[in-house]
Amino acid sequence: MTQATTVFQLPGFEGALFHPGGAGYDDARKLFNGMIDRRPAVIARCACAGDVVAAVNLARDKQLPLAVHGGGHGVTGAAMCDGGVVVDLRGMKRIEIDGDARIARAQAGLTWGEFDAATQQHGLACTGGRVSTTGISGLALGSGSGWLERRFGLVCDNLVKAEVVTADGRIVTASEDENADLFWGLRGGSGNFGIVTEFTLRLHELGPIVFGGMLVFPAERGVELLRAYRDFVHDAPDEVGSAMAFICAPPEDFVPKEVQGQPVIGVVACYAGPADDGAAAYQPLRDLGPALDMLQPMPYVAVQQLLDPANPKGRLNYWTGDFYDALPDEAIDVFVARATIPVSPFSQMIVIPGGGAIGRVDEDAMAFGERQAAFNIHYLSMWEDPAESEKNIAYTKDLSGSMKRWTSGRAYLNFLGDEGQGRVEAAFGPQKYGRLRDLKTKWDPTNLFRLNQNIPPAS
Repeated sequence: MTQATTVFQLPGFEGALFHPGGAGYDDARKLFNGMIDRRPAVIARCACAGDVVAAVNLARDKQLPLAVHGGGHGVTGAAMCDGGVVVDLRGMKRIEIDGDARIARAQAGLTWGEFDAATQQHGLACTGGRVSTTGISGLALGSGSGWLERRFGLVCDNLVKAEVVTADGRIVTASEDENADLFWGLRGGSGNFGIVTEFTLRLHELGPIVFGGMLVFPAERGVELLRAYRDFVHDAPDEVGSAMAFICAPPEDFVPKEVQGQPVIGVVACYAGPADDGAAAYQPLRDLGPALDMLQPMPYVAVQQLLDPANPKGRLNYWTGDFYDALPDEAIDVFVARATIPVSPFSQMIVIPGGGAIGRVDEDAMAFGERQAAFNIHYLSMWEDPAESEKNIAYTKDLSGSMKRWTSGRAYLNFLGDEGQGRVEAAFGPQKYGRLRDLKTKWDPTNLFRLNQNIPPAS
């Protein structure tokens, strides 16, 4: 006999409820990361903040696990749970642009592709995800790294106000003037203090055409290139957005067939200033003699979508990330030796420079810190065969572990996997972590919002 499924009723719920065995349930529970296969008791796809309140109240009153699916990648798996309630924000996609004030009011279920499409109609942008299917919620709450960060700051630096559903079912506003302590914690504290249903974000003049694209080099030049790139970004102006990616060449028409599937090094560029000034800014990288030079004036939304084909939904993923105060020659030697021999053709090891506007925000201005880090390296392993999971995870851990001696000790919170509570604490440092635990005690004393990079209450 099979156990009967409890069908939850939420009076007045405007969205859609998905229960095990019902239409749409299996599709609703699939995440970007194909490693995650969980079966919640109910998925509540919310249409408004009131729906979120109803779902939170249900989980709290029935003492069920509560997960929050913002609509993006959720690689860690925290967006889905077994036997509990999933607050699914993908039904909340309204966005309003005030072009004069340069402000966007965006509901939490939007992806960055949807956000960019709306803001670019006004020639405006905010730092956003490097893949257009990234959700705005998880990125913003975990800090928010993107191509424009050195010019305009991180996503959390551009957060002006947030509408939040709290653990006790209230809808409150968090800003510098209202519930300022909560506002401080939301900016980098992940989903620990409530569910943000609407973000008010500061926008900046950019686009619709920017100078951007990609340079591609042979992998055997890795040490030479990463050293040159390190020196280039050290003195680059804030407008120079970029990252160096150790990848395998995709099976695209513009890639010679003999190179497809082979390790290569790509530099993605996005100039956050007048497009006419971009070519000169990246000339030192072009002078290195790339095998492919695809830098050109192009739509900003096209730059934002450059990495989309390499990040499809459904592959198996294991990610981690670290900050580095510097990349000395020895560190580059160690990194390149491993990053150029991937065990999967889909993996991406991405070196992202810091500096610029990121470093001009006070370390204690918000929960997210690590403002002076010179580099942030994302270790993104992806593969398709479940039988190869152990090999790929081991590779990621070996590569990132080989670089630990040079890390700042702080982690990139959004990418942490099964690395333990100590890594979460280390992401903030002891003083800030203590302040966050006190904040958690105030706003979520029973740790209802615990399926995340969790900060437990102090008591």
